[in-house]
Amino acid sequence: MMSGDFFFRNKIPVAILGATGCVGQKFVQLLSKHPWFEIFALCASEKSAGKTYQEAVHWTLPTPIPDEVKQMQVLTCETSLDCQLVFSALDSSIAGFIETRFAEAGHLVISNSRNHRMEANVPLVIGEVNPEHLELAKSQPFQRGMIITNPNCSVIGMVMALKPLMPLGIDAVHVVTMQAISGAGYPGVASLDINDNIIPFIKGEEGKLESEPLKILGDLQGTTLQPASIKISAQCNRVPIIDGHVACLSIKLNGSASPETIIQAWREFSGEPQKFQLPSAPLHPIYYFDDPFYPQPRFHRLLDKEMAVSIGRLRPCSLMDYKFTLLSHNMTRGAAGSALLNAELLVKKGWVYWS
Repeated sequence: MMSGDFFFRNKIPVAILGATGCVGQKFVQLLSKHPWFEIFALCASEKSAGKTYQEAVHWTLPTPIPDEVKQMQVLTCETSLDCQLVFSALDSSIAGFIETRFAEAGHLVISNSRNHRMEANVPLVIGEVNPEHLELAKSQPFQRGMIITNPNCSVIGMVMALKPLMPLGIDAVHVVTMQAISGAGYPGVASLDINDNIIPFIKGEEGKLESEPLKILGDLQGTTLQPASIKISAQCNRVPIIDGHVACLSIKLNGSASPETIIQAWREFSGEPQKFQLPSAPLHPIYYFDDPFYPQPRFHRLLDKEMAVSIGRLRPCSLMDYKFTLLSHNMTRGAAGSALLNAELLVKKGWVYWS
């Protein structure tokens, strides 16, 4: 059955690598109720292999473990899998070679890990922003498999806000993030470090915010990607919020634009996920709030399937041109949800097969 036919009888089987970790659990939660995909295999470390998923996982999400996976046996990441589509939530210490091995075996790997993001022939994709970059994967050296990545959790919200403004010409960006503790995984940041505190350093994070947007917002010319020429400076902080990354941005434009023009660009922004009405797509990718106290993690992180970016406080900046605040759910839009959206795009484009 070809993927252009959306009236299929059987769901598409998928596997999750790193299924017991925080992002792996979010994959399980989202896939358990997905209209197109069903969980075929759960893979994790040797320590977890052989146990039921319920025995192996330290479940940290507020919803119960889905019934359909509780008694599934956890496999190692060495296992040969009889499904094309593989979601990777592996730790970066092991993700690189495992994901490559699965791609070499013919699997389509959708990765949340950082290892392959900046490789020239690996797409770094946000569904609404640069779906055309998926074409880069066709130049990968695997016969049938490929690796497709989604960006860093804070980068996704940031780039979603910048993309509608690209026609205005963006010269420079300064971004300061306040990132939730769930982004550090489990057990994550020690409670004595984060309680009543802000930690002004997240290892490797600032480099990702300064480099990944240039690839995502770059121009695809045949099989070559020309990075965007935007100067970006980032500062990243860990704050005692469970879910929801906040970022304060200042932007310098190449020309002039009114606040009304910018807000209109955000409110009218949509992409292929909305055009195709993909299951994981938010109705509106961006919500702008006029209330100066918004956005706030407590009120807005669950907005529109946890897949929308909330923006507020647009105002003039005396150092650049404008400044504003944004919020996105780091575990859903910033991780597993964006990976699912990329997989749905591949189905819609006919890259995924099943029977």
